[in-house]
Amino acid sequence: MSNKKYTLVINPGATSTKAAIYEGENEVFTENLSHPIEEIQKFKEVADQFEYRKGAILDMVKRHNIGTDEIAIVMGRGGLTRPCESGCYRVNDLMKEECHAGIQGKHACNLGALISDSIAREIGLECAYIADPGIVDERPEYAKITGHPVFDLNPQNEGPIWHCLNQKMTAKLYARELGKHYEDLNLIIAHMGGGVSVGIHNHGRVVEVNRALCGLGPFSPTRCGSINASKLIEVACSGKYSEAQLKKMVTAEGGFVAYLGTNDAYEVEKRAIAGDEKCKLLVDAFCYQVAMEISRLAAVVNGKVDAIILTGGIAYSKPWMAQITEKVDWIAPVKVYKGENEMLALAICGKEVLEGAIVKEYK
Repeated sequence: MSNKKYTLVINPGATSTKAAIYEGENEVFTENLSHPIEEIQKFKEVADQFEYRKGAILDMVKRHNIGTDEIAIVMGRGGLTRPCESGCYRVNDLMKEECHAGIQGKHACNLGALISDSIAREIGLECAYIADPGIVDERPEYAKITGHPVFDLNPQNEGPIWHCLNQKMTAKLYARELGKHYEDLNLIIAHMGGGVSVGIHNHGRVVEVNRALCGLGPFSPTRCGSINASKLIEVACSGKYSEAQLKKMVTAEGGFVAYLGTNDAYEVEKRAIAGDEKCKLLVDAFCYQVAMEISRLAAVVNGKVDAIILTGGIAYSKPWMAQITEKVDWIAPVKVYKGENEMLALAICGKEVLEGAIVKEYK
């Protein structure tokens, strides 16, 4: 009788890797493996961190006395590959090639499929799997029109970049609480963390969501959100900034970082409560923009919204969630899910694969 009973879950972030062992849906342990910035800076490219992070994960498994022969499946966070449908995918050579190249961006999530599949094969499994990567695109064609063909995304290799894994999982948890199926509901979900993505889930499909990584939607601790196109052109043509500097301003050095010099939303909250007027203004602006994005998406389903869900790390802030709720609860009831459910989402998907669920082929 096989003793394989565990799911190894791997979720790389910018300066840490979350790794966990689950038995079915039950968490055995989770660790947040910290990667000091001075260590990360030694690597020229994100893909170069592969062996460093893989070693940390295997050391963790060994430290917890989990035998590799007890691991039945390895689940990784999906990377910034080409747009695809929601679901669970087998990691294959094409996916690994695109993750390594970072065709939609150089982000640590690209390491998820690479490390997971390497570990899976090393311990004798056929392959690893990913689920609901952040490049899922379920929008209808008319939602992809920008107003000028030069600025339309290429549907073959560009799409929204958002928090699909957590949004989909949180939606399913909410539906489970109601005794319903995810596909039964219309939900607006705002994930608020280092980036902010707001999506409208229309009976199981996210038919509109902002491109959270690249400067659309509300600003966040590190990202600038939607900005004035004319001003962007003016700044870009000023000669003061390189292309790389401008991209950093949009994706990594915008939001709270640009205005306040910190990406720590909790610090901003404390400073605002203590009377810092600039912090209070930025908090008001953040809540205003999130609420405005939520309200905008209600129109996509003709106002027929069953619930609004607020999630992500910033959802731990009761004052901010209350401020957003006050602006949008006329649309639908608001439910707050603090933090994120990405690890659980991958564990549940792993359990379903082991039970015979349909797995898609990335192509």
